[in-house]
Amino acid sequence: MNTVTPDLHDIRIYQKVGRVYTKALDTVDQLLLILPARPTMADFGKIPQGGKLQAVLRKHAAGSTPAFTTRLNNKKQTLVVGGITTADADAFDQLTLGRKLVAAATQQKPGSLGICAVGFSADAQARVVNNVLAAALAAGFKLPAFKSKAAPAKIKSIRLLGLDRPLDTSRTEAEAKGNNLARWLAVLPPNILNAVSYTDLVRGLAKARGWQFKRYATKELESLGAGAFLAVAQGNEDDSAGILRLRYRPTTKAADADLSLVGKGIIFDTGGTNLKPFQSMLDMHGDMQGSAVALGTFLAISELKLPIAVDCWLALTENRTGPKAYKSQDVVTAANGKTIQTIHTDAEGRMALADTLVFASREKPRMIFDFATLTGSCINAITSRYSGVFTNRPDLHPQLKRTGRQCGERVWPFPIGKEFLEDLKSETADFMQCSPKGSGDHILAASFLAEFIENDTPWVHMDLSASDNERGLGHIGSKFTGFGVRYAMSVILDENLFKAND
Repeated sequence: MNTVTPDLHDIRIYQKVGRVYTKALDTVDQLLLILPARPTMADFGKIPQGGKLQAVLRKHAAGSTPAFTTRLNNKKQTLVVGGITTADADAFDQLTLGRKLVAAATQQKPGSLGICAVGFSADAQARVVNNVLAAALAAGFKLPAFKSKAAPAKIKSIRLLGLDRPLDTSRTEAEAKGNNLARWLAVLPPNILNAVSYTDLVRGLAKARGWQFKRYATKELESLGAGAFLAVAQGNEDDSAGILRLRYRPTTKAADADLSLVGKGIIFDTGGTNLKPFQSMLDMHGDMQGSAVALGTFLAISELKLPIAVDCWLALTENRTGPKAYKSQDVVTAANGKTIQTIHTDAEGRMALADTLVFASREKPRMIFDFATLTGSCINAITSRYSGVFTNRPDLHPQLKRTGRQCGERVWPFPIGKEFLEDLKSETADFMQCSPKGSGDHILAASFLAEFIENDTPWVHMDLSASDNERGLGHIGSKFTGFGVRYAMSVILDENLFKAND
């Protein structure tokens, strides 16, 4: 029970270009068949028993998902689960379709899953297949479970059939691996994933993948003046809290980071002295999802061997009650010398991130991207279907929104700035940690964090309001969604915000 080792081994993926023959279908237990809105006889003619499938589709209600289910008359009695999409459908819609089709298919005996899209152009087919593949890789990953009888794996292999051309699935696989790691960490019980085991896990990943690893323990953080982080950490009964720094360098010449990823890692959040009620505390082992998303993104970058230099900073601690825990009206000094009047001990995430952002920005990266399950007000503002984004470069707002639409992890930008600090005016310190009134806390929290970015470093903050969804979100079927990994990779690969060092 004390061993924390994620199984990130890949599901084997096979590809078959050209017409689908019965022999190929005999290799799959379930087939996801994705069709255009008005499939033609020619489309059905590209697969065995196409006439039967066309007749089955006609009998089902339009607009349902799956569009139909049936079994083929072949050696494996392959289960066919059909779905309908359009070439220009939003990524979110295609990812959601993939999740629903995979869920319907894997209710049956697990085995080899086939994915086939017919009736699309080669480019549209590649997009559809990769989106459905992302859903299959998420569903096929085995999340932590501690039942006496282990559940069987849902998907043993994936076969991409009827392709117009070979597909490069390396990005989809790397993003899935990063997302799976993020979700795996979030699911772990807090008596298994604590600051010690989390640190050991990260250290092990670093050793296996050639990342540089450093841990800033509490004594070193004291010497660095990290009073905001240490205020939260002082309630822990042991000395396990710390800030981790990872470095990925594609070449030995790279020094400064092109990108710094920063993650809030509150491993369990009681609310501190201002104790949370039961329902609010129940799932607070997931309050470290910001760190998990940062780490998952870092893993995906490393898997693809991208030519950018990246740092990853993880602020790991618990927020505990107890005689040493910090209190309302405490005044603490952050690493940049700014003083903070504590108002509510359950606003601990911004405290832990403040010093971490100081350290990250002092390294002078070209951009900082931080992730945090930070505020309930962001959920109130945009629900848990979107996450909020904030930046000290407001000209990036259209680009940040566009990235969400393109990758299927949708975001909504909010303003920040000095004007919002008016609500954080303090009589005893440079500013208050949060407003006692609580209005617009997601905006105030991000405006607070902006005060800890040094060297005018471009910075984006993601408030992970979409990190938890009981029924899943997009291509992810689990409660904890790992939202942010796919988004960050899209920012890097599709928006070209980060360029390699010369």
